[in-house]
Amino acid sequence: MEVHKVMAPQPKTFLLEFRDRVKEIFFPDDPFRQFKGQPTRMKWLLTTQYVFPILQWGPTYSFKLFKSDIISGLTIASLAIPQGISYAKLANLPPIIGLYSSFVPPLVYAVLGSSRDLAVGPVSIASLILGAMLRQQVSPVTQPVLYLQLAFTATFFAGVVQASLGVLRLGFIIDFLSKATLVGFMAGAAIIVSLQQLKSLLGIEHFTHNMGLVPVIGSVFHRRDEWAWQTILMGVCFLGFLLITRHISMRKPKLFWVSAAAPLASVIISTLLVFAFKAQKHGISVIGHLQEGLNPPSWNMLNFDSTYLGLVAKTGAVTGIISLTEGIAVGRTFAALQNYQVDGNKEMLAIGLMNVAGSCTSCYVTTGAFSRSAVNHNAGAKTAVSNIVMAATVMVTLLLLMPLFFYTPNVVLGAIIITAVIGLMDFPAAIAIWKVDKVDFLVCLSAFLGVIFISVQDGLAIAAGISLLKVLLQITRPNTALLGNLRGTHIYCNLQHYKDASRVPGFLILSIQAPIYFLNSTYIRERISRWVEEEEEEAHDNKTTTPHYVVLDMSAVTAIDTSGISVLTELRSSLSKRGLQLVLANPLGEVMGKLQRADQIQSFGTDGLYLTVGEAVASLSSSLKEQP
Repeated sequence: MEVHKVMAPQPKTFLLEFRDRVKEIFFPDDPFRQFKGQPTRMKWLLTTQYVFPILQWGPTYSFKLFKSDIISGLTIASLAIPQGISYAKLANLPPIIGLYSSFVPPLVYAVLGSSRDLAVGPVSIASLILGAMLRQQVSPVTQPVLYLQLAFTATFFAGVVQASLGVLRLGFIIDFLSKATLVGFMAGAAIIVSLQQLKSLLGIEHFTHNMGLVPVIGSVFHRRDEWAWQTILMGVCFLGFLLITRHISMRKPKLFWVSAAAPLASVIISTLLVFAFKAQKHGISVIGHLQEGLNPPSWNMLNFDSTYLGLVAKTGAVTGIISLTEGIAVGRTFAALQNYQVDGNKEMLAIGLMNVAGSCTSCYVTTGAFSRSAVNHNAGAKTAVSNIVMAATVMVTLLLLMPLFFYTPNVVLGAIIITAVIGLMDFPAAIAIWKVDKVDFLVCLSAFLGVIFISVQDGLAIAAGISLLKVLLQITRPNTALLGNLRGTHIYCNLQHYKDASRVPGFLILSIQAPIYFLNSTYIRERISRWVEEEEEEAHDNKTTTPHYVVLDMSAVTAIDTSGISVLTELRSSLSKRGLQLVLANPLGEVMGKLQRADQIQSFGTDGLYLTVGEAVASLSSSLKEQP
């Protein structure tokens, strides 16, 4: 068998290596490749189009595309108007703020966003988190002006965090929220949101401000004297109507418009019923007067007082990252369906600037909502013009139709919220997580129980902490495997996985299946030493040949640091004292480069480095036979 020499990579200067490393971390998609070989004028044009994606498709926009966009825009507007009002109440904000947030942010996103399908507006999760975190220190009832100021300021911080992640190319930070964390968090939040709507569905006036399961259930039964049968009857009827339309659209996707139009239809019908029967005088709570006109400026309401700075910064960071995660996930989902690309960093910048602009125009945190985006996609949206059409429809509503919402019952808004958040409970995903990874399911369950029994932000923090602990355990306790040879081949594989594989006499072949860092280097040394001791004990008990070579398959060791190199050096020395030789098989480029710079390649010798395990065994077997 031919033995190939293991080559170290070509040496690079520190600056060149640092540049390449930074490029791989922050620019894996290499956004600058489109500028190569282009004249200066074209580079400016491409830069402008990169910052403002609307300039890419805008010049070729046609009436045919507009016909599709206007239909989808009007369709999502019928969903956005009642949802905007409902989600604002979920965030403990005046209902009009929800409509304001469905007007300016979609216009900003249409200019800066790169997704064709993303429909922008308030979302339930961000509304819930914003309301839950701000209400810990400020009451929206007794301090409404201060609460509104802090909501706008938190939105400003959310936008700054989001835009900063995009500018600094730090999008990988949102990946710290694993799927298991989000599945559990969303399910818990959906239940908390639904339980909070019992106040509206039962007609209770004095309801707990706590978000936990126990306080909410306790408040429901302690206030049985406030239950209003008229409100309950109306709530059950409209909730049943909304759930039925949702079921129809899920069973037959072509009828998506049924569930999309149901919230607005519910608002119109319930408003007419209340007006006709004067139901507000018989126990039915209504929205009341809503201010007419477009978004008033709110930059003068941003509150950076040191007393509340920590609160709004923390609230903005949490809501910003959660809403960013949802928006990018939704955008990528529909982009994959339509076979086009969504630039995650550009989306961060667009959503961030959208929220900064929103904080100055009486809006709170917005992002791309899954339900609205699904309707937008199914309605045939071709470009971001559908967001502009939706915003124009909301504008007309703000200018002309606000008096019509006076008699809209709060119970219907509660039913709309419950119907919307039910889709956040993804039971099939939770079952799949249980089947695949029990630790991931523990993370999912921790997020779920933490949100329900403690608080929204604490539940998320607990799940994120367990996820990071899992990663640390995987890093500090990497897998090592004992390899054997598949008879008649040069393939070496895990003996526990392949029954046909067999041990090679005189060799202890181990695979290290992780980078070697200071966090795990001591464990790897101790684990390999234990393998050696167990092998020697087994050879002594069975009176077989003790191993002469310890071969480490390094093909999965993608990186190594100075602690890792020290461990390999110490391991080679300790094994040598026991009459064993340490052999490295298939050390990758970065590992070879570090060994070379540490002047350790020569110490392994020509018979200590091999390209594959097969070559190492074939070459060393001949010298093993020559030994007495």
